[in-house]
Amino acid sequence: MASRPPLPRARKRFGQNFLRDPGIISRIVGAISPRPEQRLIEIGPGQGALTEPLLEATGKLEVIELDRDLIPGLRVQFFDYPGFVIHEGDALKFDFAALKGEGPALRVVGNLPYNISTPLIFHLLGARGAVADMHFMLQKEVVERLAASPGSSDWGRLSIMAQYHCRVDSLFIVPPEAFTPRPKVDSAIVRLVPHATLPYPAVDEVLFADVVRRAFSQRRKTLRNNLKGLVEPASLEALEIDPGRRPQTLTVAELVDIANHLAREST
Repeated sequence: MASRPPLPRARKRFGQNFLRDPGIISRIVGAISPRPEQRLIEIGPGQGALTEPLLEATGKLEVIELDRDLIPGLRVQFFDYPGFVIHEGDALKFDFAALKGEGPALRVVGNLPYNISTPLIFHLLGARGAVADMHFMLQKEVVERLAASPGSSDWGRLSIMAQYHCRVDSLFIVPPEAFTPRPKVDSAIVRLVPHATLPYPAVDEVLFADVVRRAFSQRRKTLRNNLKGLVEPASLEALEIDPGRRPQTLTVAELVDIANHLAREST
């Protein structure tokens, strides 16, 4: 393998913290369990800590990198891998469905900066038909929100939208000392697997997303207040949902029921 130029420093504006711990890296790759026939996409390869073992396992890997200072080093480091492809650009604007094309569904991995993690997950949920699964390293608090259960303080819009589309598994914690520079918080690994068949399908997913957004617009208020002007309390009661409940007590199925009721009313 070719030697690489000196490593650029982590850049604060990109929220970069580079993974260094070999044991953690090995554990992440084990959780992903990559195979040569699969199509892996890594978001934000950074200095290649995950990139190298993924390439060794599969012989091919596509990466999406925004930081132009990192790209020359990656090209040199992985020069010996003809299956290594760099897409220069912003993952938040990347067309994952077009990347898949007629090929196999994408397996997406990455150590995601906090400042883009939630919008990027929503972006990928929009392209879920192109994705087989996702393995991300995120701040622990984001993983707790993704994997939360109804009634918990972490249950909210992110939990609901992720679990509507995917099975969510919180895998393990990654401590700050695994990174350079060392972050101030714990990280965690999460696996998201899009449902082959939605457990609770919404008739109109745009309407469903709007119901969820409005229901959680003010967490301390009741459904009667948050959904005022959208759905009548009597309609909630007909769905066996108490209008006096707070949004964090509702399940995905109950929110889908509300959205489907509104969809039927509008036809």
